Amino acid sequence: MFGMVRPCGHRLGDRFRAQWLAHLCGLCLALRGDHGQLARVVTNYDGLLISVLTEAQAERPADGRRTAGPCPLRGMRTASVARGEGARLAAAVSLVLASAKVRDHVADRDGLLARRPVAAVARRVAADWGRAGARSGAAVGFDTGILVDAVDRQLAVEALAGPGTPLLTVTEPTETATAAAFAHTAVLAGRPGNAAPLAEAGRLFGRLAHLLDAVEDRAADAATGAWNPLAATGTSLSEARRLADDALHGIRLTLRDAEFADGGLAHLLLVHELARSVDRAFGTVPACSAHGPEPKAPPEKRDLLAGCGMFALLCCTCQMCCAEEYEGPWSRKKREGCCRDCDCPCDGCDGCDGCDGCDGCDCCCPCDGC
Repeated sequence: MFGMVRPCGHRLGDRFRAQWLAHLCGLCLALRGDHGQLARVVTNYDGLLISVLTEAQAERPADGRRTAGPCPLRGMRTASVARGEGARLAAAVSLVLASAKVRDHVADRDGLLARRPVAAVARRVAADWGRAGARSGAAVGFDTGILVDAVDRQLAVEALAGPGTPLLTVTEPTETATAAAFAHTAVLAGRPGNAAPLAEAGRLFGRLAHLLDAVEDRAADAATGAWNPLAATGTSLSEARRLADDALHGIRLTLRDAEFADGGLAHLLLVHELARSVDRAFGTVPACSAHGPEPKAPPEKRDLLAGCGMFALLCCTCQMCCAEEYEGPWSRKKREGCCRDCDCPCDGCDGCDGCDGCDGCDCCCPCDGC
């Protein structure tokens, strides 16, 4: 799993956690259903935003959810998952961009990809993903050629960039690609008036994606000699932070110009959680300032034999390490994977710190700040 917007389950609450997981699982299953099991590896946290935005604008149809079968990453539980054109668009975008990323790594001969047999397999997988993404995009009326063109231009832009080149010149191709994807959610939802503000939100989201990736990789790129936009253009961290904060503010404003049927989850992810992503990248993550909900009655414990069986399953499926949340094998208490990247040190929401007046902030827990 990868992506900028990695919300902590503590802050989502029951309502938005269920919605978020529905879109995450919906993206994963859309990839599997249309493109096979291997395609599921491109499931990512940012891609599901496409599905979230599509549903947020539409009056939810009766068939907007389906019940998915048991999955190891859900503790072998069934779940209500999102389906429809939003999930398929998210799958198409994820495949095309993953294809481009693999091709980029092959060109750079990164790690195992420096070996010709491995690189050959990777190129074939990337080509398959690119074609599959194009088919899925066409099925929902989206031309993925816009994404491919942006990726190709990115390489040319980076080759020409040097000290003094404006950083936003380097981020432009990414901005163009995400703007197109965000805008198409308005088309799918039947709200053409939202296309312009969501294109702007997507453009700024793409800028943040590029900026935060550059900030987080700065030390590693310097150690390996890899190309980094901050180092290449001579952009300081303080200037990068200013651009990131400006993008956050712009996204908040553009979302106010769009019409949503239920924009709570979209607002939480693109305003609150995205701001936390910026803080995390720059090493300024704030601590939670509010207490969590009242504790619930503990679930009934499993007996010794059933617990041993569940323990073996959790180990074999890596949930104890990588899952966002899993049930303890015997206690059935909610636990997080030991490698889970969670920046929330408490059981509560963030009390809407730094909210500065979000419109009808029903995504947060009840507080006086919104």
